[in-house]
Amino acid sequence: MAGQRGGWQTFGEKTIYDNRWVRLGLVDVEAPNGERWDYHVVHLGRIAVALIVDSQDRALMLWRYRFVTEQWGYELLGGLVDAGEDAAGTAAREAEEESGWRPLGESERLVSFEPLPGQVTAPVDVFLWRGADRIGEPTDTEEAGRVEWVPLSRVPELVARQELLGSGTLVALLYYLASGGGAAR
Repeated sequence: MAGQRGGWQTFGEKTIYDNRWVRLGLVDVEAPNGERWDYHVVHLGRIAVALIVDSQDRALMLWRYRFVTEQWGYELLGGLVDAGEDAAGTAAREAEEESGWRPLGESERLVSFEPLPGQVTAPVDVFLWRGADRIGEPTDTEEAGRVEWVPLSRVPELVARQELLGSGTLVALLYYLASGGGAAR
């Protein structure tokens, strides 16, 4: 990549903070203009997101509060992929724990992306299921929220009101709708 126009060269990375949730590194880089310095990079773990859509064109979501951004809003279900766990399995497990609904059948990989590639590695994988069975109450009390089946027709309104939280939720819903999901399918 460095040989391509606009490519950057890297000469190693030094970890300056590390735990299960986040690693902060200083990467020795050379920019295309020849300047060289230590560049801060934040590394986050892989996140798996479950988009569960029912036969009434509704998505299963949590209405919740995120203190970091001081926002209330809707969020798809998902979480950090544990060591040795595949991303689709994580998305299904998190959906069940956070909502009390178990996704039905095999998942379909909907989209994978990096939300902030300029300074952060934060891989996100989104999986689609078309239905779920209610198995009980949510068991993940840390992720408490109001569980709702939200009509996909409300997505543009929720975007405009900034009531869809996080890139995993936004990208998943907008990609699904743009690719012919929902009533247009």
